[in-house]
Amino acid sequence: MWVPDLGNGTYKNPVLYADYSDPDVVRVGSDFYLTSSSFNAVPGLQILHSKDLVNWTIIGAVFQQQPPLARYRELQHGNGVWAPAIRYHNKEFYIYYPDPDLGIFVTKAKNPAGPWSAPVCIKEAKGWIDPCPLWDENGKAYLVHGFAGSRAGIKTILAVSPMAPDGLSLTGDDALVFDGHAAHPTLEGPKFYKRNGYYYIFAPAGGVPTGWQLVLRSKNVYGPYEERIVMDQGKTPVNGPHQGAWVDTDTGEDWFLHFQDQGPYGRVVHLQPMTWKNDWPVIGEDPDGDGKGQPVLTYRKPRIKAKAQPVATPATSDEFSDTSLGLQWQWHANPQDYWAYLNGPQGYLRMYSVMLPENFKNYWQVPNLLLQKLPADVFTATTKLTFSPRIEGEKVGLMMMGLDYAYIAITNAGGKLQLSETVCQNADKLAPETTTAPVEIPAAQAKQPLYLRVAVKPGAKCQFSYSLDGQNFQPLGTEFQAREGKWIGAKVGLFCSRTTKFNDSGNADIDWFRLE
Repeated sequence: MWVPDLGNGTYKNPVLYADYSDPDVVRVGSDFYLTSSSFNAVPGLQILHSKDLVNWTIIGAVFQQQPPLARYRELQHGNGVWAPAIRYHNKEFYIYYPDPDLGIFVTKAKNPAGPWSAPVCIKEAKGWIDPCPLWDENGKAYLVHGFAGSRAGIKTILAVSPMAPDGLSLTGDDALVFDGHAAHPTLEGPKFYKRNGYYYIFAPAGGVPTGWQLVLRSKNVYGPYEERIVMDQGKTPVNGPHQGAWVDTDTGEDWFLHFQDQGPYGRVVHLQPMTWKNDWPVIGEDPDGDGKGQPVLTYRKPRIKAKAQPVATPATSDEFSDTSLGLQWQWHANPQDYWAYLNGPQGYLRMYSVMLPENFKNYWQVPNLLLQKLPADVFTATTKLTFSPRIEGEKVGLMMMGLDYAYIAITNAGGKLQLSETVCQNADKLAPETTTAPVEIPAAQAKQPLYLRVAVKPGAKCQFSYSLDGQNFQPLGTEFQAREGKWIGAKVGLFCSRTTKFNDSGNADIDWFRLE
């Protein structure tokens, strides 16, 4: 996969070439923990760990099913968990996250890998987003947040509420602390800090693809706040470098992680050096010395007290030899028990066919999609499976999912197994699918393992293929241009469905799923 650690004491950006949107990071001792927006995907609020801010692994997730459970059993594209904040206070980890339709939630854990407490709503509100807490030295606590124009009817302003010291309730009225309409449209995603007597709010502005990183500072938590743009694209190819986390190392260095929108790849994560000049941060490199940085493409790795860390990347492949799915997998909605089962030592994932929704138009409406983030700009995903259908119309497929999607599938049609590629443009508008002429699988091969593959080239151009022996792959269909989803990047993974109501189900046994 994408390896940012260059092995010579330097790294290349992005440090996470995957859709960890709206990242926030906290350091505890010599360990760094990252979380990000998970929207409607579950397990939600995945937690990543690193020792050096360059090499990251997934260690857990906050919840296996998103509350309220009934609401998120239904597909909620683009809803759910928006930009979270992770903090460490009184020997506990806290994550604050917004559900833009329901309010602000908090969850706690002693161990960031879990278990996490059931999320508690500390503010019922429609349109409150992107919360971040601050515990002051005097024992007081505060919460800063933004507003979603789509729900609140107002955006580009930031407000602060007083919060109980235990972080579990708000104790007073919201106060407006900054209005960005004059110069900083789409101001959102605030992160709250204090340094040298100044309160700082780091906030992105200017919109996801093209924005900049704004920093506000004041000697009073409620302002007035001074403003400064501390990083933008500059003369680099890194568009819209903003929204993320300031974090220091155990050697006293300062760093900043942020996202860059890369369309079908999602919002990938970059790491920037950060310095202070007259109590203002300068993020990235500042070749003209004006106090406004621009992103670095390569740089020396952060200095840490521990020995150099081994190369690590988030999990991608899965041999399905355990009793739980790899931590990289997420369902598109709260899963039902019968969708899939792991068989541990038997070494496969059994996926049962699930009836398509009523009034089915395309797979934008289907919740039982088992998907993961794209892990690099160029990769190949291959799966080995055996399909055992019971009724007409059952189907198992390898999918590239987004606003446009495509998949290669094996379908039970007329008692025979057929292979085809299906493409859907503007799936979110419930447009119809287009399917290639089917390729019949020889009867002698029908009960044997089959191999499905998608090869992803630069720009997220995808070619599907299949194999009967795992060695010789035949292209199927035309090249497909992957496209992002609703606030997320494209995702790759598996599904198993049926078109016929019946009191039983066929199944596909997934031997493995490998990315390389």
